[in-house]
Amino acid sequence: MEHYREYETYTLLDLRGKHVVTIGGGTGPFNVLSSLKRYPCLITAVVSMADSGGSSRRLMDEFGQLPLGDLRQALVALSRKGVLWREVFTFRFGKGNGHRVAQSTGETIELSPDTRKVAEQAGVSGHSLGNLILAALQDVNNGNLLHAVQDAQELLDTAGNVLPITLAHVTLCAELANGEVICGETDIDTRGKQHLEQRLERPSPIKRVYLEHQAPPCEDAIRAIRRADTIIIGPGDLYTSILPNLLVDGVADAIRASDAQKVYVCNLMTKHGETDGYPASRFVETIHSYLGDRVDRVILHDGSFPEHLLDRYAADEQHPVQADEDEVRRLVPEVIVDQLLSVYQDHLVRHDADRLVRAIFTPPDMSGM
Repeated sequence: MEHYREYETYTLLDLRGKHVVTIGGGTGPFNVLSSLKRYPCLITAVVSMADSGGSSRRLMDEFGQLPLGDLRQALVALSRKGVLWREVFTFRFGKGNGHRVAQSTGETIELSPDTRKVAEQAGVSGHSLGNLILAALQDVNNGNLLHAVQDAQELLDTAGNVLPITLAHVTLCAELANGEVICGETDIDTRGKQHLEQRLERPSPIKRVYLEHQAPPCEDAIRAIRRADTIIIGPGDLYTSILPNLLVDGVADAIRASDAQKVYVCNLMTKHGETDGYPASRFVETIHSYLGDRVDRVILHDGSFPEHLLDRYAADEQHPVQADEDEVRRLVPEVIVDQLLSVYQDHLVRHDADRLVRAIFTPPDMSGM
């Protein structure tokens, strides 16, 4: 307990007034942001705009919107408004089957007949209410997405700012080892799942990812990166959530030029179809390749997992990322290895948010306490 207090006291003092930028997409940064908002720092969440599925895809197709899902998740993570507003922004209408899944518990909730009727008539089945609110706010602001996000921050009383990495429409493409090219973040992201569900040929490894067309960066995001004291990359799907940010023009340059400490949070599990068989050092080497430089610190989980969860994940061909600490230490100046696992709903592995934030900011000589 004494060591915990020392960790907490140091982190509070060290973060006071510091600019902290997170870079990622999907659900990966959620835990970092939800814990980080308790500290007296200036937070900017920079999020990927490569999403091409679900509610975001439908809004893109129907209204020409940029993808809103990752922006919404970051806003909710930073919200200080309370449970009601967070639930409003995470509510998702059922897909015409009379129920929805609660974001907070995973529980299936039957929709009332009136709600089902409204959803069907309005054409919102399957949509995230938060995405619809952001789309409406953008319309209210004459199409200005940054102003829409600012209004959402006010509604949610966020503990920091959320910025898209680009304001341009982007398409992520992957060149595979067999020469095949796949375009679309969702199609790349779901290759492993399709292999298992449809018993397709084993997916060819990803050779590289790139954007179909060049994309200019959001200048506010570049400014935040340049002014940062700490830049946190990850956790998140390597090829579909993290690297798309580094592919936007000028972003890798800005990170390299920043005086910030650059921290990479390595994933807990490999992802089938993306990072099969990757040890931690392979994740780090890939980040370095696209960044054009090394990061200053890597955060690794110590590799311990509940046995019953290993079998469950193995059925989906997902396995713990091997913490090959010696190899990673040859790549970066600082490596922090800790027990960072949290089990969510008794069957999902996630980073423990509080321990992760302490690992990111605690000096190396205190990390083993």
